[in-house]
Amino acid sequence: MYAKFFGLGQEPFSIAPDPRYLFMSERHREALAHLLYGLRGGGGFVLLTGEIGAGKTTVCRCFLEQIPPRCNVAYIFNPKLSVIELLKTVCEEFHIPHVAPTGDVETVKQYLDPLNEFLLRTHAVGQNNVLIIDEAQNLSAEVLEQLRLLTNLETSERKLLQIILIGQPELRSMVAQPALEQLAQRVIARFHLQALSAAETAQYVRHRLEVSGLAGPAPFDAAALRRVHQLARGVPRRINLLCDRALLGAYAQGQRQVKRATLNKAAAEVFDQASQPSQRPMRWVWVLGLALAAAGASALLLRTQPSQPQPPEPQPAMPRPAPTASAASAATLAAAAPAAPALAGRISLAWRGEHAAWQDLAPAWKTTLPPDEPDACRAFRSARLACFRSEGGLAVLRLLDRPAILTLRDGAGQPSYVTLVQLGAQSATVRAGGSSETVSLSTLARQWQGEFATLWRWPEAYAGKLGAGQDASWLAAALAKAADEPAQRGPSRYDAALQARIAAFQRAQGLKVDGLIGPITLMQLNRAAGVQEPRLDSLQAAAP
Repeated sequence: MYAKFFGLGQEPFSIAPDPRYLFMSERHREALAHLLYGLRGGGGFVLLTGEIGAGKTTVCRCFLEQIPPRCNVAYIFNPKLSVIELLKTVCEEFHIPHVAPTGDVETVKQYLDPLNEFLLRTHAVGQNNVLIIDEAQNLSAEVLEQLRLLTNLETSERKLLQIILIGQPELRSMVAQPALEQLAQRVIARFHLQALSAAETAQYVRHRLEVSGLAGPAPFDAAALRRVHQLARGVPRRINLLCDRALLGAYAQGQRQVKRATLNKAAAEVFDQASQPSQRPMRWVWVLGLALAAAGASALLLRTQPSQPQPPEPQPAMPRPAPTASAASAATLAAAAPAAPALAGRISLAWRGEHAAWQDLAPAWKTTLPPDEPDACRAFRSARLACFRSEGGLAVLRLLDRPAILTLRDGAGQPSYVTLVQLGAQSATVRAGGSSETVSLSTLARQWQGEFATLWRWPEAYAGKLGAGQDASWLAAALAKAADEPAQRGPSRYDAALQARIAAFQRAQGLKVDGLIGPITLMQLNRAAGVQEPRLDSLQAAAP
């Protein structure tokens, strides 16, 4: 409808998976590399996780295009199956004939025997077999255990079935459950697909406009592209929904450049964000219909696209400077009264000052924060605790799995604070002033832009940084414990070999792979090594 107005050959922001619009960011390429590595890794499990709309299907399609010809693939996209239904579906996908059941009773053996025979026969002629399960967060524990048993069939060199699980972030939590420890030990590669950065978002939008045949000036300038990233948070599907509606809105208003106000109204439309009465979103479909009617145009049936907003996972931000004593004192005084109740459908409790939130968080780490201490982060150092700040949103919080202080913003951008005590698949529980409240993630997203702060405990031998040749025996021991390997005897130095081990750990944990030791890597290393630290569920249990 609006394509010709903007000099486009067609509408560029459809959510249909058109291969012409393929855009592979650095993160998508790294996710693809993990899948290809798993294909060569000798069997077992590979995990690919990411928020809704982050591009998991895009990566999977690219992976399927690069699978060697002597590789048989079974793809299951609806995993809400029983064990027998799963085995039956796997056999059908591999085109394996199976023995008809005797009577009306189907058994696991009926499908398992021909599947095992197929895997052995294809291995003998040099073929590999890959089972891909999409939306794997919907698998039951019973089915996951059966999948683990399928990987028991192996030769002296490799397992005969490679299983790739693709799903939303909760899939990682499922696999981390104690009951599935044996499965977790068979995961040879895992990757969590993060959202696009601001620069990648701009590249993504320009790429789709160019593929659509843009012949005139781009409808999104640099400022508009930054706003697109803020509103869509780098999630490709959200970017498509937002940009499509924004172009429709600009067209309805006769504007060849998409303005900030148009983007804000588009976000209110497609993400169903609450607005103040004075900022009520324009219903562009209705406005456009009136304009066409006034011009004598024939009636049009406009298609609106559903939205499923999910917070993304931007890269963690660098820690902010500590507040000055006067600023912190003012915050401490303001923290005495909780924030005023918000509108219906919004979080109705919060602290005005961050200091009160730090005081609430401290007991989880078995420490306290004096009310007259202006610099909370400085005070925590005596307990070997450091503050960590990020704008990484839900995905980073799910990865870290620890209590955190969320910074909420009102319509004027003024901050207030709550403690996150539980994070589920579709809801979050927050606490302030001794009370807690559970809200949907979409409700949380209306007030929270991804900013959070938390604590982490550094190892006793860690001096804040490591230089080439320095003694890093504590780090080598922690890496060995995390990998369930025997500790190396004698001192270990921080060298290329140790950096390679760090990189391998980061890759296995789905972190940014740089071979360097930073807060997130240390947090995950503590967790993998069994160091006792607060978790979101434990804080929920201890909530007053």
